[in-house]
Amino acid sequence: MTDTLTPVLTANWGDDRSWTLEAYEARGGYATLGKAFAAEPDAIISMVKDSGLRGRGGAGFPTGMKWGFIPQDNPNPKYLVVNADESEPGTCKDIPLMMASPHTLVEGVILSSYAIRAHHAFIYVRGEVTHVIRRLQHAVAEAYLAGHLGKDIHGSGYDLDLVVHAGAGAYICGEETALLDSLEGRRGQPRLRPPFPAVAGLYASPTVINNVESIASVPSIVANGPEWFSSMGTERSKGFGIFSLSGHVNHPGQYEAPLGITLRELIDLAGGMRDGNRLKFWTPGGSSTGILTDEHLDVPLDFESVAAAGSMLGTRALQLFDETTCVVRATLRWTEFYKHESCGKCTPCREGTWWLVQSLRKLEQGEGTEADLEVILDQCDNILGRSFCALADGAVGPITSSIQYFRDEYVAHLTHGGCPIDPAASALFAPAGAQA
Repeated sequence: MTDTLTPVLTANWGDDRSWTLEAYEARGGYATLGKAFAAEPDAIISMVKDSGLRGRGGAGFPTGMKWGFIPQDNPNPKYLVVNADESEPGTCKDIPLMMASPHTLVEGVILSSYAIRAHHAFIYVRGEVTHVIRRLQHAVAEAYLAGHLGKDIHGSGYDLDLVVHAGAGAYICGEETALLDSLEGRRGQPRLRPPFPAVAGLYASPTVINNVESIASVPSIVANGPEWFSSMGTERSKGFGIFSLSGHVNHPGQYEAPLGITLRELIDLAGGMRDGNRLKFWTPGGSSTGILTDEHLDVPLDFESVAAAGSMLGTRALQLFDETTCVVRATLRWTEFYKHESCGKCTPCREGTWWLVQSLRKLEQGEGTEADLEVILDQCDNILGRSFCALADGAVGPITSSIQYFRDEYVAHLTHGGCPIDPAASALFAPAGAQA
């Protein structure tokens, strides 16, 4: 079973002091710079396009295609911004990557900036993770001293300055245009698009914004070739990714595997469900994606298959919940998070998430009638797709999917006057067709 793992980004995590420049270069770190600088920037873009690398931050947009949108005839500077504002419940892959191997990200930033002809790059990190910020800053300082950053890198004539920026600590700043506003010193709120960041992003200049894992994957593609990368994964979802397993498994953690692996395989790798309990529901891409059940254990974890199952692969933040968990309570807690983190700019999100919390709280306490479920679904329908960014859509997904699969459990809260779930009774509220 362990043959299904493909450690690339995580290969050096167990090394002694893996975060240091010395340890990174001992594994061949920064060797790709000479290869890249010997080629034209467009050749690096083509290499990433041919590899099939898709954004690892949630949406799965082709990375090379995004780079190709940068208008090179624009006289303004070009910028690369790395979105390291990882803060969604259940999402926990970028922070361990930056802690264990920050130079992987720094090398990826250099290659990516060279490809889009940017001379200034930023890593926007969530402000609360001070330990990560310090580690990145130290890695950047090491890279400057070694000549990997700064003026005339390795005699190539290429200049690049890299800044590690501590964010404002708001979940909304993970949305790329809100991140740009925050980086410019303003309150983080989503922008109306168009114009898109590729045309008018940071400081109204052409900007590429990519997730940490997307940029960190670039050095391995340059080193091994696009064919190597595209040989893994599925036909339309190429390569490998870090799958973050949390919740009710015996060995939660980061599992790097080709896209298309199934949850059943990952649970086996993680030592099975805790206490031998049955999987009840799970999120494929963090709390903003629709929940799935144990009916979906064998769905390939790639962008297309998960979408066909009614959810999103997202950031591959797999939160697993066993039969002892109340799905109504879990959904309420997620919704409370989105209500708290709404920036307030859009009426559907600002007002809608507040009303969703009130409605779910009443249901969780066993108040109301079954007709209230239709009211909640109507609220969701009036929120979905009607805001500047995807925060409101993320709040709606777990609610509609939980009612779809666990309507009987919602009704049971009403008939019991509160939560009926306990280890002995939970089997009564399994979704239809559930596997033991």
